[in-house]
Amino acid sequence: MSSHPKNVPITILRGVPEEETYEETFDVPYREGMSVLDAVVWIRTNVDSSIAFRYSCVNANACKECMVAVDGKTEYACTARLSSDGNTVGPLTNKVLIRDLVTDIVPPKENLRTILAERGEG
Repeated sequence: MSSHPKNVPITILRGVPEEETYEETFDVPYREGMSVLDAVVWIRTNVDSSIAFRYSCVNANACKECMVAVDGKTEYACTARLSSDGNTVGPLTNKVLIRDLVTDIVPPKENLRTILAERGEG
């Protein structure tokens, strides 16, 4: 048996508003039980530092920051387990895209643009 870790493909949907999104696939060293967030952090640290994503595991008040679409299903990247066959990760489709996996997740009642628009100031 090989001592090398198994690599699994993780495909990330990337892009910015008003441009065509594209898929980019990375081979990630797989460990049993690792999360999708672990894989994305590994990619950003070791392969492509330009990938945009959010997480705030050190601050429970900001939980929900890492919510993404994993194989088309809305999940927390920190609790979604990476499949031994790999996964496709994309931004939330019902939110406004900012860049790559980052979407505008602020509730409308707390969004400054919405508040100012309601006041006629935006």
